[in-house]
Amino acid sequence: MVYILKIKGIKQKINFNFYICKPKKSENKYEMTKADIVTKISEKLGMEKGDVQATVESFMEEVKSSLENGDNVYLRGFGSFIIKTRAEKTGRNISKNTTIKIPAHNIPAFKPAKVFVEGVKSNVQVK
Repeated sequence: MVYILKIKGIKQKINFNFYICKPKKSENKYEMTKADIVTKISEKLGMEKGDVQATVESFMEEVKSSLENGDNVYLRGFGSFIIKTRAEKTGRNISKNTTIKIPAHNIPAFKPAKVFVEGVKSNVQVK
């Protein structure tokens, strides 16, 4: 699939095989959305987009519900969705110039697998 982009008045053809995501309008960065992931998987596997959309949504719901129940999710070769505990800390309310205590809380986090990190290090150029 070929996209024709118009950036700063210049039309440019981009082959979809090399760029799997669309550029943001405001920046020259590339990002991938859930719709792009669904499209890419459906093209790769020859499945209907609706089926792929349901699968992706189900996967995200399962990860979300597992973390909400206090269970970590481990995907070998990809990474882990884990729960991190943040300790209590002191913060500042700048508008009222007061000190506030932020209680300890849990947050979801993603820790990529070593193979994943090494792949990104070797294939993505530093900007």
